[in-house]
Amino acid sequence: MAWIDSHCHLDASEFDADRADIWRLAQERGLSHALVPAIGLDNCTAVDACCARFPGCAPAYGIHPLFVMEAQEQDLEALDARLGKHRPVAVGEIGLDGYVQDVDFQRQEHFFAAQLKLARKHQLPVVLHVRQAVDAVLKQLRRIAVPGGIAHAFNGSTQQAEAFLKLGFKLGFGGTLTYPGSTRIRRLAAELPLEALVLETDAPDIAPLWLRGQRNSPAELPAIGRELAALRGISATELAEQLRANTLAALPGLLSWQPTPR
Repeated sequence: MAWIDSHCHLDASEFDADRADIWRLAQERGLSHALVPAIGLDNCTAVDACCARFPGCAPAYGIHPLFVMEAQEQDLEALDARLGKHRPVAVGEIGLDGYVQDVDFQRQEHFFAAQLKLARKHQLPVVLHVRQAVDAVLKQLRRIAVPGGIAHAFNGSTQQAEAFLKLGFKLGFGGTLTYPGSTRIRRLAAELPLEALVLETDAPDIAPLWLRGQRNSPAELPAIGRELAALRGISATELAEQLRANTLAALPGLLSWQPTPR
């Protein structure tokens, strides 16, 4: 089995003390690749350094909706240039967040739409942050068509899931599905078409049940995968093979990505 973590912030400061050990452990447990999304333009350098250091990791570049208050218009121009020069696997993590009240939603929409246009220009998939804003995200995706991607940490309805699938997206599931109380997430993970799903950790966040309140890591993804396999009543091997195919369909540049020579 070779698992893929479709969303992992391995560059985060929470891993500064043991990043190499964590990646080694993840590989020992069966993880072969991970997508490492940036959260802002300043963060792209750290993401690049992480991905260059650990073969199997590959970057996405984008401005996260919770960081648009610090972003400037020239950051979009710089992101455009970086996308063209370094050619990441995807544009991300981008999207909309209706939960956090102190980040202007109209400003989020402006940066989201601009980054969707960059993804279309560079013909790259997108990795979406969608929290209490599913319909608003879908509205922008219908207006600005992009080459598919992943709706990270999906938490919408079945109807909203179907809308993402029609637009060429896969749906990300992770540690939340390991909690018995997460009944809607578990039902979606069990009942949606298997071809719709990808697996993620969002490490160091969204820890599984056995790490409640602790740091999550990509080394936990195979165990999360086994939980999902049990929910669906299939073998972990069958699940890993299908999710690998799904992830590569959503992120076709993942396996071939190479660091840009300096």
